[in-house]
Amino acid sequence: MITEAARIAELGTILGVWAHPDDEAYLSGGLMALAGDAGSRVVCVTATRGEHGTSDPVAWPPHRLAEARTEELERCLKILGVAEHHWLGHRDGECADAPADEAVARIREIIERVRPDTVLTFGPDGITGHPDHQTVSAWTTAAFAQAALPGARLLHAATPERHSRWTALNDSLKVYSPGYPILTPAERLAVDLRLDAETAERKVRALTAQQTQTAGIIAALGVDLYTEWVRDESFVECVRPLGDPSAVRSRAVR
Repeated sequence: MITEAARIAELGTILGVWAHPDDEAYLSGGLMALAGDAGSRVVCVTATRGEHGTSDPVAWPPHRLAEARTEELERCLKILGVAEHHWLGHRDGECADAPADEAVARIREIIERVRPDTVLTFGPDGITGHPDHQTVSAWTTAAFAQAALPGARLLHAATPERHSRWTALNDSLKVYSPGYPILTPAERLAVDLRLDAETAERKVRALTAQQTQTAGIIAALGVDLYTEWVRDESFVECVRPLGDPSAVRSRAVR
């Protein structure tokens, strides 16, 4: 299990595939920053521009929010030191309705071009239970099974059991769908980072850059509590059985 920043370089070239702007920072912002600082290549892929990610669609109609979130993600990735980014061009909230074969083929092309040692994405649960998250997990897992180099690793984002301490806060924020997050025992984790103070501060700056999504929650929690809330980044190894490239499962799913 990787628990220390000094071992992040072991992940080699990293490709992260996510659904919306801010997913990458919440789930892997510190890891990406540490990897880049260690000299590793880091590439980020985002399926949608998150154009429906607002509780006020009058003030933020889809076209305006998409433009804002595009700019916010650029600023976020710059803070994290990530220079390579790709959009998949799907509509927010409609990933499950997109042709899966085309989506998988696009991600497969990126995997073939980048040749990552490690691919990061959601697990089947999608962390929050969001259908876009779950769909992107399925696409990426299938593309990895088809195109990843021998020895490459697929890591699914996971929520460690210690996060049960945040249950009341999570319920109050309504970030998760009912029944989520699904907690993963520590012994099943392949990566379990507790970010150091400097990296955690950098991650929070990156998330702050995505102000349409984070300004309200940071104001409500305060920077110190928010930093603790986002400080952990954990992943489980996804197993690809031999002889069946489409049959993939996460160690965390039982």
